[in-house]
Amino acid sequence: MSPQSLLRDYLLRHKWGYIGSTLSIIVSEFIFVQFPNILGRFTDALAKHRLSGRGILVYAALLFIVGSVYVLFYGIGQAQNGRAARGFEYLLRLRLFEHWELLSTEYFRKRSIGDLLNHAMNDVRQVREALSGGFNILTNSIFLMTATLIMTFTTVSWKLTLASMIPLVAIPFFIVWIGPQVRVSSRRVQEALSAMSEFAEESFSSIRLVKATANEPIEASRFHARVNDIVAEQISLVRKTALFQAVIPTASSIAFGIALLYGGWLAVTHAIQLGAFVAFTLYLGQLVVPLQQIGQVINNFQRAFASLTRLQVLLDERPAIADPEHPAELPTIRGDIRIDLAHFSYPDGDEPVLRDIHVHLKPGQTLGIVGRTGSGKTTLVNLLPRMFDPPAHSVFLDGCDIRELRLQQLREAIAYVPQDGFLFSTTIRDNISFGRSDALESEIERAARAACIYDDIVRFPDGFDTIIGERGVTLSGGQRQRTAIARAWLKDAPILILDDSLSAVDMETEKRILRALQEVRQNRTTLIIAHRLSAVRTADWIIVLEEGRIAEQGTHEELLQRGGIYAQTYALQAEGEVIDT
Repeated sequence: MSPQSLLRDYLLRHKWGYIGSTLSIIVSEFIFVQFPNILGRFTDALAKHRLSGRGILVYAALLFIVGSVYVLFYGIGQAQNGRAARGFEYLLRLRLFEHWELLSTEYFRKRSIGDLLNHAMNDVRQVREALSGGFNILTNSIFLMTATLIMTFTTVSWKLTLASMIPLVAIPFFIVWIGPQVRVSSRRVQEALSAMSEFAEESFSSIRLVKATANEPIEASRFHARVNDIVAEQISLVRKTALFQAVIPTASSIAFGIALLYGGWLAVTHAIQLGAFVAFTLYLGQLVVPLQQIGQVINNFQRAFASLTRLQVLLDERPAIADPEHPAELPTIRGDIRIDLAHFSYPDGDEPVLRDIHVHLKPGQTLGIVGRTGSGKTTLVNLLPRMFDPPAHSVFLDGCDIRELRLQQLREAIAYVPQDGFLFSTTIRDNISFGRSDALESEIERAARAACIYDDIVRFPDGFDTIIGERGVTLSGGQRQRTAIARAWLKDAPILILDDSLSAVDMETEKRILRALQEVRQNRTTLIIAHRLSAVRTADWIIVLEEGRIAEQGTHEELLQRGGIYAQTYALQAEGEVIDT
């Protein structure tokens, strides 16, 4: 749904609130236009010496009552409108996040997180600021102008009104000319802010590298350049806005000059009474206020339109990987995996990265996947949960093409531990139970023991309630990996994928984790990617990838007997272990 459609639906759902706030504003402005009339009558009464002390008190009380009622109704209207604008801001941010969650991982590989966050914060804020009182202010201004003109035409002098309005008529034409330029400048400011957010997010994510290479001054200089871009665009916007704001006071000053010259002459010649002239000057001031408000609202709307256009681009993005139109439904998933892949290329690439991959795993079997860096190991296992979409009829789960399954059912059947072992900035307990919020404490502890992280956790002062830093920065590499393994263990899915998830643990810990895995793997189909061949020795079947193809396959003993890539790598690693000892 587009932001414009979302806004329309939101306004329709809250139409009575908007109607009520608009009526409150209209009533308040009807009361407001009585001020000049009351003051004009008061001036005439003073000029004719018809007022006693009691009469002055009556006028003062009348003005106080009118002012109080005006503030009451105006406050009700503005409060309701501000509440509604905040509600739409909340809804728009929620829809943005929900939409991003549905998009494929490939989308986030190409987009900067800093840029997306700028959209969610600054663009949405621009829309909220335009809506916060925007509609009511516009209604208020139009009604106030109309009511004021009616009062000046009927109670003062139509000739004086027309003469004073001549310079004010030019304002709408100027608004039409400057408005699109304000919108373009506003969009450029938002784009510059996105570039700055993108750079800051990237720099902070690589802060260890920056410090290790003593590149802080270089990063500060690069950030300074992006801030300069923002300042340049903002200055351009401020100039246009300043010009926009200067035109209205200038036109208003000319209108007041005409009113003083022509209105003063009419008062001197007794064509109008002195009180009427005083009332007209006040009415003219009331005309200037709504013109300034209209200008400000239109200015905000131009900025909001630029932000809505940027948000529309985001919401127009469609998931590259989605549920089929008529999904198949497996009653239970056993974990029978068959891969008959002729070739696979990345969505933005032409050259195949995987070729002639043929593997069949029965439920409960374990597949070891080894090979040099860049041989396609991670890409292969990413096809199973459809992080990348495999060609049709190439990857099957329990005899069903995975492209015909609902994504939720497919991915719920897979516990996946990626290479980086990503952790959230929350407690260790929440990280392990991510995806299993209903897990019992005993289940969490059992998963931690199986992943050989329990002893480390209980040594922390807060145990499982220990808050870890962003991406688990307060834990060691091995602790992060074992916490991620515990999370996958707790999910208890029929398929388990370990993507080089034991690389940061020592040999003894690796053996303990693999022993725990052997105890339960008859109930889980397991795929283990590893650079250390000790992690796949007990696998039912092992494939060796070389440049996207299966160079060798077999059991650990069979591959050693062949004396190929696997046997040579195993000999080198065994020699390294002896040397390390």
